[in-house]
Amino acid sequence: MNPTTSSPVLSLDQVSHIYGERATVDGLSLALPAGRICCLLGPSGCGKTTVLRCIGGFEPLAGGDIRIAGEVVSGPGRHMPPEQRRIGMVFQDYALFPHLDVQRNVAFGTRGSADDRARVDRLLDMVGLRTKAHRYPHELSGGQQQRVALARALAPQPRLLLMDEPFSNLDVELREQLAAEVREILKATHTTAVFVTHDQNEAFAMADEIAVMAEGRIQQIDSAYNLYHRPTSRFVADFIGQGVFVRGTVVADRQLAIEIGAVSATDTIRYAPDGSECRIGSEIDVLLRPDDVVHDDTSPAQGIVRHKAFRGAQILYTLELASGTRVLSMVPSHHNHRIGEAIGIRLDMDHLIAFPAAA
Repeated sequence: MNPTTSSPVLSLDQVSHIYGERATVDGLSLALPAGRICCLLGPSGCGKTTVLRCIGGFEPLAGGDIRIAGEVVSGPGRHMPPEQRRIGMVFQDYALFPHLDVQRNVAFGTRGSADDRARVDRLLDMVGLRTKAHRYPHELSGGQQQRVALARALAPQPRLLLMDEPFSNLDVELREQLAAEVREILKATHTTAVFVTHDQNEAFAMADEIAVMAEGRIQQIDSAYNLYHRPTSRFVADFIGQGVFVRGTVVADRQLAIEIGAVSATDTIRYAPDGSECRIGSEIDVLLRPDDVVHDDTSPAQGIVRHKAFRGAQILYTLELASGTRVLSMVPSHHNHRIGEAIGIRLDMDHLIAFPAAA
């Protein structure tokens, strides 16, 4: 079947995978349009790497089907070998050939035509390694090796690019920078890509959409902004970013009370998962992000500093309220409070995220 221009490059329909007696992927569906970058994000054991391996053809399906450019590559009675799927792979350890220089590593998957050689040269320019074309992998830094692996995967012009924890071998401070650079390269080459990571900062820096996974299923697929500010489940709210659930009581259709103070909403207070109205008098759990709790010496509400993490321009404080509940607060670092000190705090919330009170 020839896909139309509006057809997704990658489509997973009710995909399942079983390892032993356990379903590692359970009825997962996903559609990725051309030129989009999708991240599979989740805790260890959630099935994200298994999904990537199923797309690549390295794992068989127990149910459902996978299409690339409209062609069924995995499904009932159908399993196309990885080498026939026209996909590019960037592995966790880069898997560069140590006996080949940079140029020959990048050109390895091509046929060596004049067009191929020109494309290899363009890719070396894009990844900033044209001047190092004749160096060997051991002569490069980790970040440079990663760029070589990316260029090699793109050189054969794959229909889809897959990346498995592509920045895990790099220093923490380099990961986010390189993720942004790789995103620019993928956008410049109009590449459709799926990558796996457990690092939220990498996902935020690189992906157009992020699929948060748990127990073999996608819990929510959305932009980084919506995952952070508009989570549709308690799991996503707890997993994305930092935050603490605090018990509150609805005192009016647009107001609730929590220990720190009153929270006013621009609309009737509703539960995040289903949008149903929170009834007056009902108890709910409110998600407080570190930027929702601000330092204010004039506030009657106080928290005792139990932990502090210096972040340069800011300090992340863990504060204990009178009830024993602990909340997080991100404060400019010139407010350098000692452990055990009581500081004034107040709420400054732009987004209200509420869930039914946990038992």
